[in-house]
Amino acid sequence: MRLGPDDLRHESEDYYVGHTLDAVLNALLAQVRLALSFSRSDEQAATPGDDEAINLKAVALVRQFASVLPTIRSRLDSDVLAAYHGDPSARSVDEVLLCFPGVNAIIHHRLAHYFYQVGVPLLARIIAEKAHGETGIDIHPGAQIDDGFFIDHGTGVVIGETAVIGKRVRLYQAVTLGAKRFVTEESGILQKGQPRHPIIEDDVVIYAGATLLGRITIGKGSSIGGNVWLTRSVKPGSNIRQANIQSDSQEFGSGI
Repeated sequence: MRLGPDDLRHESEDYYVGHTLDAVLNALLAQVRLALSFSRSDEQAATPGDDEAINLKAVALVRQFASVLPTIRSRLDSDVLAAYHGDPSARSVDEVLLCFPGVNAIIHHRLAHYFYQVGVPLLARIIAEKAHGETGIDIHPGAQIDDGFFIDHGTGVVIGETAVIGKRVRLYQAVTLGAKRFVTEESGILQKGQPRHPIIEDDVVIYAGATLLGRITIGKGSSIGGNVWLTRSVKPGSNIRQANIQSDSQEFGSGI
């Protein structure tokens, strides 16, 4: 079989998947327990029932995770196909799965985002940072990313916590979807969880080095050119480019 152990046969495929999934979910259960224990407030005195409550919650979350795996798999299928169809250098889906850093990053993100949503942020962040370290792509687990997402090349991409990305969006290397400013409380501490990152609608392409900041909306079907710095919303179907390109070479009269 492709991409599997040498001794794996079609007739034992279901057993192999079931056995592997069982082992992974049990290992995951232990990590969820640890993360839930860590997030328990230090200000609350531990009670004899705390450990049991944490265990029951961990079991419920892992069971729920197992139940949504088919949905996550379906989304990942759309991401892999987006990479395969969107990159002329891709020769096969297998190559995309094994070699493309953007696909590695979105696989990790789809898993991390689940745990972020259900209230296990530490585990979510660990998963996200694992991908960050391997790929150079920094996606906060809170970012909402729809189907068919593709990051080409990928190095240096940053996607913030409250970013919202629609269907069939493509990013290139060194793109930043960041915050423009941070709201502070009276004490000077930054407010948490405020919407502060861009909304990217369906079918948008953002080219290398573009920086998009603040809670702006990039309209459906827009194209954002390389190295653009953008802090305002743009209408659907927009083509945003640098205002001009200057040259200081003597060939064009400069430097005389």
